[in-house]
Amino acid sequence: MLDNSQQQFTLEMTVVSAQGLKNTSSFLFTHRLRPFITITTFPPPLEAADLKSCRGFQTRVDDQGGVNPTWGDKFHVPIHHTFFANRYSCIYLQLFTKRLISGKAQLGWCQIPASDIGLPPVGSVRQLSYRLRAADGTRTHGVVNVAVKLEVHSNDRCRTVIGRPVRVMPLGREVGSSWKESEDLTSGGTVGAGGDCADAMVKWQGLR
Repeated sequence: MLDNSQQQFTLEMTVVSAQGLKNTSSFLFTHRLRPFITITTFPPPLEAADLKSCRGFQTRVDDQGGVNPTWGDKFHVPIHHTFFANRYSCIYLQLFTKRLISGKAQLGWCQIPASDIGLPPVGSVRQLSYRLRAADGTRTHGVVNVAVKLEVHSNDRCRTVIGRPVRVMPLGREVGSSWKESEDLTSGGTVGAGGDCADAMVKWQGLR
């Protein structure tokens, strides 16, 4: 268990890929999928000083992957020590497709609960997969694959560093085949299937 009373953390997150997305374009207006993912923390930090440092992150747009995009983009997300004390805390991922005329359209969302981040030993890399959910919280098409590593800092405040995009897995079919999709998509059990964090996220989305 983490002793986080005086510690600050940085979550090193690599957004690896997604699989099995669905193009929801109508027959008359066919659009090629150009997916990207945004990353934010939930709940948002309460301290005004943290609002700037905990801004959202965004991957690049994948113009080639279609329904099975690959990014490999790495980010360093600051985590306040109170993050692990809140039962609803999670990292919130939204997957969009970029459209030339109508702007972006959301394909789904998922979340990484605090328990998935804090339970493994600090400094260890953990590969996780999450099924996407629709705006109302029901399951939708697609799975997102990420790799996370929690880092501890002794200084009073963590600095946010956005790393240059790196390719952690090769392009092509071998990317999707290395991630096994099943009902239990995470190493700790199915996440967001009616749990507290999922319910809180749906309510929070309705208030925005």
